[in-house]
Amino acid sequence: MIPNETPAAERGTTQFMHEFLLGEGRRTPDRPAVVQADAHGAFHTLTYRQLEDRMRRYAATVNTLGLNIADRVILETDNSASAIAMLLACSSLGLTFIPVSPEVPDARLEAVIAAADPALHLCTVDGRRRTIPDHVGTARFGPDGVTVERAPLPRPGGRRVPVGTDAAYIIFTSGTTGRPKGVVMSHRGVLSFYRGMLERGIVARTDRVATTSPLQFDFALLDIGLTLGSGATLLPVPRGLLHFPRRLLRFLAESGATQVNGVPSIWRPVLKHEAEGLARLGGQIRGVLYSGEAFPVPELRRLQALLPDARMVNCFGPTEVMAFSLTDVPNPLPAGQDRLSIADAYPGAEILLLDDDGIAIEKTGVTGEIYLRGPSLFTGYWDDREATREALVPDPLDQRSGQAVYRSRDLAYYGEDGELYFVGRADLQVKIRGNRVELGEIERRLLEYPGVAAAAVVVRPRPGEDPQLCAFVVPVPGAGLTEGTALSAFCMRTLPAYMVPRSVELLDALPVTANGKTDRRALQQMSAAAR
Repeated sequence: MIPNETPAAERGTTQFMHEFLLGEGRRTPDRPAVVQADAHGAFHTLTYRQLEDRMRRYAATVNTLGLNIADRVILETDNSASAIAMLLACSSLGLTFIPVSPEVPDARLEAVIAAADPALHLCTVDGRRRTIPDHVGTARFGPDGVTVERAPLPRPGGRRVPVGTDAAYIIFTSGTTGRPKGVVMSHRGVLSFYRGMLERGIVARTDRVATTSPLQFDFALLDIGLTLGSGATLLPVPRGLLHFPRRLLRFLAESGATQVNGVPSIWRPVLKHEAEGLARLGGQIRGVLYSGEAFPVPELRRLQALLPDARMVNCFGPTEVMAFSLTDVPNPLPAGQDRLSIADAYPGAEILLLDDDGIAIEKTGVTGEIYLRGPSLFTGYWDDREATREALVPDPLDQRSGQAVYRSRDLAYYGEDGELYFVGRADLQVKIRGNRVELGEIERRLLEYPGVAAAAVVVRPRPGEDPQLCAFVVPVPGAGLTEGTALSAFCMRTLPAYMVPRSVELLDALPVTANGKTDRRALQQMSAAAR
């Protein structure tokens, strides 16, 4: 028997991810849960009953390895039926899963392993990773089950019963300290968000939801919760199709997708090259949910024109709470509107807009910082108490309560009708193709290159195109550094592709402000002039 299996099936009484994600499917177990395409384009269906059976088979094998409640498990895989079955298995065993992309560089994975101290590394049967440290157990999984290659070493335990406040998963993002930052989310936290999200009625049981995000991006976990929590069908889009708009549209048509979720940039090639093909799906696609970055309004108008009957939802928020809000986009967008509202918090949470003194802002047009309170907050940053204290702070409106709220560093203001409008970030965190990036981490990598004295990275906006990272580097005199190509290659060895600067400019000195800080505004002007 799976250790923390309970008879609870109702949404409101479940405590763990696997209970929640299988609860609706247990009502109609023969409905399709996941439909995925193989390398030849053929579709394969896993019903809810089959998904649960696969989860149980996985759990039975992993349970023989002697792992303890709350042990961490690296889950290196793309999104698939087997990946979902494995994360459900981890939940059922009280294990914390850490999703990692198969495309992540070895050095990046090594940094995650060093930080998280996992007991086990799990990858698919065709995984190619060969650099897992000896002290970490290894196993492969697929439709036929789990094959253990190397058993994990014995680890000290202590916990005997899983509880809802245990960590369900850890998402490692870019960190300001130069190492990946682990966002720890409990079962209670993620289920609180799922319940609030489902109250919005975004998908129905009959929907087929195409998910385009990689598993290590928490948007994929949102899609899984939205779809399985509604008893609908999930359609993981093969990653390679996103670069070929005609093939992507063929997948959407042949899979019967009625809802398409992803970062706004997935639509750009389609709008540019296959607008007529997308229009032909207008009677099929009933919904679009986007997150991770702002959707350029001209492109959004174009998408609405091609899919006039589709409900479009703007999902806004960070990994630490999965999201702040889920806002319906007016359809059509009013003429002259050039900014989209993020409305207000999803049911079960509250957005606070505070000034620099922690006083609630009530006037329209006054910029303040977003704080979020509610049960869906993350637990903290893995093994980083200082960063956790900076993000989870006593409620500024009444510190006597002992309640912690999330300080987001996101800036916004109220519109005339009380809706929120996002302004930008209070720090140097940016979004590239939906991925959160700390510019400081890239700068530290550049400084590791021999002969680099100083480095700064800025974002170059490009209307109608993805933003680009631009690096400015000051060489050590006499070091022989004369061009930036080698620096880009150096970054590529350890950083994901979306964190590698597209251009590297060499300067005699970085511009500074009157108080001696790097003048990033001047650098942005320089990057714009260098187009």
